[in-house]
Amino acid sequence: MKEIKQGFYEGERSLFQGKDLRIVDTIFGEGESPLKESRNIELLGSMFRWKYPLWYAKDITAKDCTWFEMARAGVWYSDRVLIEDTLIEAPKNFRRCQDLTLRRVSIPNAAETLWHCQDVQLDQVVAKGDYFAMNCENMKIDGLTLYGNYSFDGVKNVEVRNSKLLSKDAFWNSDHVTVYDSFISGEYLGWNAKNLTLINCTVESLQGMCYIDNLVMKNCKLLNTTLAFEYSTVEADISSKIDSVLNPSGGTIYADYIDELILEKDKIDPSKTKIVLRQKGEE
Repeated sequence: MKEIKQGFYEGERSLFQGKDLRIVDTIFGEGESPLKESRNIELLGSMFRWKYPLWYAKDITAKDCTWFEMARAGVWYSDRVLIEDTLIEAPKNFRRCQDLTLRRVSIPNAAETLWHCQDVQLDQVVAKGDYFAMNCENMKIDGLTLYGNYSFDGVKNVEVRNSKLLSKDAFWNSDHVTVYDSFISGEYLGWNAKNLTLINCTVESLQGMCYIDNLVMKNCKLLNTTLAFEYSTVEADISSKIDSVLNPSGGTIYADYIDELILEKDKIDPSKTKIVLRQKGEE
């Protein structure tokens, strides 16, 4: 590999179609698309200050790097990308990428980030921004901390572990999502999803888990969760009380107690849902 060390580049397409490069402590200043259509690039301690740095690229590794705010739409249409120990200040990163891995990455402006990507691994990522991970497929996530609404809309085949999500409208329109050992807080969790499974999770949600086809909850806590399960088919084992349940379509709900159970016969068939309570409520 050719090594570039402590370089400084400006102007459009400064290393266009670069191949087999090890780029160390280098700054890409003002100028679009510096590494467009590049192949087999290793970036160490380098910085991007302008837009579209890595488009249509393949076999990219970036470690200890920085994307500044104007390095918007940084990695699009790229395959086999590994990014570690990196700060990405720019929004709208990662679009239509395949085989993407982020480890110990911070994205403080993650608006419209990680859209339409396939085969994604996120490990110890911190992100803040709305519409995170829209329409992604085949994701494995461990240790994600997310601050941002409308996350994971339309995703398919996603596994989340040991994560904290502060996210209104998370997992809407999703299919085959399983979340383990995580905390989720946000209104309207999971609406219009199919095959959503939560295991050992704590959830806080107004009108959460509604309009879901095949919702499974195992050993979960529902804190301040009201009007849950409306028009959902549900198999839920809740290890706490539930504040209120509204018109589930069918299934079984186990809980310590339900403060308010609303079953409207003109809207659903109450006989299709079995309710099992472990204890009586307070008088």
